[in-house]
Amino acid sequence: MAQGERVRPLLIVEAANPEWTSVPLVGWNLARAIMDRTDALIVTQIRNREALLRAGLIEEKDFVVIDNERTARRLYRFGELLRGGDNKGWTLVTALSSLSYYSFERQVWRLLGKRLVAGEFDLVHRITPLSPTSQSPIVRKLKKHGIPFVLGPLNGGVPWPRGFADVQSREREWLSKVRNIHALMPFYRVTRSNAAALIAGSRHTLSEFPSECADRAFLIPENAADPDRFPFQPRRLVDGRLAIAFIGRLVPYKGADMLIEAVAAYRGTLDIEVLIIGDGPQRGELEATVRRHGLEECVRFAGWVQQKDLATTLSRYQALALPSVREFGGGVVLEAMAMGLVPIVANYGGPPELIDRQSGVAVDFTSRESLIAGFCDVFSMFERNPELLASMSTEAGQRVRKRYTWKAKADQILQVYNWVLSLGSKPIF
Repeated sequence: MAQGERVRPLLIVEAANPEWTSVPLVGWNLARAIMDRTDALIVTQIRNREALLRAGLIEEKDFVVIDNERTARRLYRFGELLRGGDNKGWTLVTALSSLSYYSFERQVWRLLGKRLVAGEFDLVHRITPLSPTSQSPIVRKLKKHGIPFVLGPLNGGVPWPRGFADVQSREREWLSKVRNIHALMPFYRVTRSNAAALIAGSRHTLSEFPSECADRAFLIPENAADPDRFPFQPRRLVDGRLAIAFIGRLVPYKGADMLIEAVAAYRGTLDIEVLIIGDGPQRGELEATVRRHGLEECVRFAGWVQQKDLATTLSRYQALALPSVREFGGGVVLEAMAMGLVPIVANYGGPPELIDRQSGVAVDFTSRESLIAGFCDVFSMFERNPELLASMSTEAGQRVRKRYTWKAKADQILQVYNWVLSLGSKPIF
């Protein structure tokens, strides 16, 4: 292609859905932002079709669908039998999804192979799956025909922190102990060795790339926020009230129980309120903990809140607490920061990479007890320095708008495209 022409990427986004959360929402937001800057075509799984149509995309013009539901459904049901309950055994679910993804890419080539060989697309970019364990057999065919392949953002596989073996057991994460066997899968090295560029969503994932990929590897966090959907409002302490939101599935590793314990242990003068947004198998246990500590007046459960209603729900809160001990991305952190909420996160995994000392607090820990004490110390810090929360709120909003919008992320990826296509110098982020 010539300098100045719009890039024509084929975006493989198996999970892309504006009406869901987690990976499908990341896939949708990133693909949509790239579409605004390129002449892209999305190829996605058929389960996303109706949501994309409702979002205003036109089938065959903006996106095409792959129907591998027969294979995907069988492996999903098999996983449900093995995982031991809802919201458990996510490493097993990811592993089986990787097997299902082979059938997806096989059909991608059947549907679009002739168009790729004919030169209709300048490159192929696989956005989802995000998991580093998912392989791309299509890369061999692309390499054969001289079509550049961009992979990522990849994220995941953060080891369980020491001191939380009981949580790992409750999550039924036995497969994570042998996770590294994914490197023996038939397309692991082929996918990486033949990729023109690899994008890591976290420093940990970047560290897992083979050394021979170093000159083709980029670090671009997987998540971002839309400032229009999450408008900024300065937060400050008023009349000694500290209102904290927690957002996430109610499962052990997310740490909502430790947030409740920290509120119970706090002996300062702040009037602390907590809203727990989300649901899951741990909810009954968490409600019992609230009753045991007599915190019914200051800890409330909102259940799931739809994405479109989240900004309204967060409007009266000043901080976001995420004591998760094994978080990969942290999209809720950026959405809260965009609104001016000050993030208080466990210093492990992806979330602490999104903040600095001026825009949030990363709590060091070595055990459950130390993490609870660390959150309690943060409450005391804001009690002693109430103006600190106001300054962090402003910095949080500015940091997201400078670094972590979907537009900024798409601009970075377009720089990668231009480098791959020899249209620009290698970007340094």
